[in-house]
Amino acid sequence: MKKKNDIIIPEGLHEVLLHACCAPCSSAIVEWMLQHDIRPTIFYFNPNIYPREEYDIRKNESKRHADNLNITWIDGDYNHEQWLQQIHGLENEPERGSRCLQCFRMRLTATALQAKALNIPYFATTLASSRWKSLEQITQAGLAAQETVEGTFFWTQNWRKGGLQDRRNELLHEYNFYNQQYCGCEFSMH
Repeated sequence: MKKKNDIIIPEGLHEVLLHACCAPCSSAIVEWMLQHDIRPTIFYFNPNIYPREEYDIRKNESKRHADNLNITWIDGDYNHEQWLQQIHGLENEPERGSRCLQCFRMRLTATALQAKALNIPYFATTLASSRWKSLEQITQAGLAAQETVEGTFFWTQNWRKGGLQDRRNELLHEYNFYNQQYCGCEFSMH
């Protein structure tokens, strides 16, 4: 393990499948990775986002960002109905409650499966950059995905550290990104 600016890099990590929730959250992380000789492949898998128009805006911004940096970008496709089935019974849970944990599990398991299919051992998520999310839940979901998908390793990281939160805000303006005002699902809109 190496440590650079409060970020711990596992030995041998040179490539990672990065689950991206949106362009603003991924921007500083991707920049940091590239500066430290880590090649990210962006995996955009967010079936939680509602309505479809919101999903398309966030997806297009993520793709625009990846294209601008010449980074491979993968569309995980949109199946909101399947996501609703996964969180059924948890609709009234508060933010950072059981619904969020189940949502993270679904999305990070899909990320681990995609990483395995691409033969990329490490996967990570930009969800760990949001101050609105529970790092404990994200870590729990990522480690569960790692256990489920043999041969994958979840890069547990608090992406709020090392000045990345401030850099995120700078890049938000530099790229003129659309910046959403809620997590994504219809239950987080208020």
